[in-house]
Amino acid sequence: MAVEQIGTQMVPPREGALCFRPAQEHLVTRLPPASHPGRGSMVRIQRKKLLAPCLCVTATVFLLVMLQVVVELGKFEGKNFKNSNLKDGYAEMEEEPVLLHPFLKREGLGLNKKNTLATDSYPIMLWWSPLTGETGRLSQCGLDACFFTINRTYLHHQRTKAFLFYGTDFNIDSLPLPRKAHHDWALFHEESPKNNYKLFHQPVITLFNYTATFSRHSHLPLTTQYLEGTEVLKSLQYLVPLQSKNNLRKSLAPLVYVQSDCDPPSDRDSYVRELMMYIEVDSYGECLRNRNLPQQLNNPASMDAEGFYRILAQYKFILAFENAVCDDYITEKFWRPLKLGVVPVYYGSPSIADWLPSNRSAILVSAFSHPRDLASYIRRLDHDDRLYTAYLEWKLKGEISNQRLLTALRERKWGVQDITQENYIEAFECMVCTKVWDNIRLQEKGLPPKTWKAEVSHLSCPEPTVFAFSSLARPRSSLREMWIPSFQQSKKEARALRWLVDRNQNFSVQEFWALVFKD
Repeated sequence: MAVEQIGTQMVPPREGALCFRPAQEHLVTRLPPASHPGRGSMVRIQRKKLLAPCLCVTATVFLLVMLQVVVELGKFEGKNFKNSNLKDGYAEMEEEPVLLHPFLKREGLGLNKKNTLATDSYPIMLWWSPLTGETGRLSQCGLDACFFTINRTYLHHQRTKAFLFYGTDFNIDSLPLPRKAHHDWALFHEESPKNNYKLFHQPVITLFNYTATFSRHSHLPLTTQYLEGTEVLKSLQYLVPLQSKNNLRKSLAPLVYVQSDCDPPSDRDSYVRELMMYIEVDSYGECLRNRNLPQQLNNPASMDAEGFYRILAQYKFILAFENAVCDDYITEKFWRPLKLGVVPVYYGSPSIADWLPSNRSAILVSAFSHPRDLASYIRRLDHDDRLYTAYLEWKLKGEISNQRLLTALRERKWGVQDITQENYIEAFECMVCTKVWDNIRLQEKGLPPKTWKAEVSHLSCPEPTVFAFSSLARPRSSLREMWIPSFQQSKKEARALRWLVDRNQNFSVQEFWALVFKD
């Protein structure tokens, strides 16, 4: 029976905790008739005999509970929250049940609809984007603790210190304005720039104090968000021997392409369409499909299925093309071939060379002036086992020579698909919590708080472009043609949003769009 504690208040166990109850049906005795006093005496003796072991059980349970209380108190004292100078105060939790986001594993410290929480004793971190779905959770971050919630009624609470935003959901129709001097804004955005271009311009990205993005320059870099660790890169689990791959070439193309997000900002489909004119490509996805996956693998959720991996592993080369071109924006499209023992033909992050396991582990599209040149090089490797094997030598030897990659994996404060580690959302929360507490301690000492501010490099991508050859012999696509105008308009949106936020007043959607199209 666990007893949870917040501050110096003891909180009952959560609903659903085990409770010890006496087996009442074994204690029921029938009262004897008044005309039989002897039988009554016998019954009383029997009752005493029955109650004696019950009292022993009750006493034992009581001692166990008290022992657990002492243990829990000892654990709590050891955490040393260092908040002796903060005022005590408690706010009632709202009646909705606490919803746990499936990606979050950290448990709250005593939160449910029947309990109270010391929100006046800990900093409040308000998720303005309801990413976690949690109405309240007190989380431990090292020696510090913060209260995380999506409940916007805490907007004006005196202990609210930071607002957390998920980039894809960041929009102009609802912002926590007016923004107070002690309100920090924190941005979590690991996804493609096409999901919210406004964020990728100086006027908007610099609104935030803390960032967790795919950029290595972010306060919490998520560049390796799709890579579990070095062991999966070195693993030979899916590696198909070269001789087998050569035999499979009788029925398979040298290259495989699997994409169902067609005509994204990177214009990758245009490049692959042109490449197909010079070399055979097996395309399984919705984009440029010329080959079908088995029925059971048609679901997008099967992209990490064993069967899907086995199919891809048979190929010599995988076209690993990102949906957008940004420094350090590297997805599973790059890491997957490396894990499977297939050579990635990569197009995407201009800084990809900084993240290769070895100098010769991938073929970079940027090194070739035209798809025909790339096709010629791949055909050469396809017919020369020695040249092809050179791209897999690092894996066959289990040697990763890139120290930047090794350091990033070693020093990151979160894990990928690892239940023994925090995930990157939890790491983001704790980063903000810790920085807020650092400033609280500075102010307690009479020192000015430290100011944190995001920089342009924390989330910056160039304007999308189209390939020069892509306008030839291909159907027009309204989706493909919208990315450049969309990016250009997002610059105006960023300037308008910054002006309105700096005014520090609530504004309407109509005001925003009027300002965007003013010029």
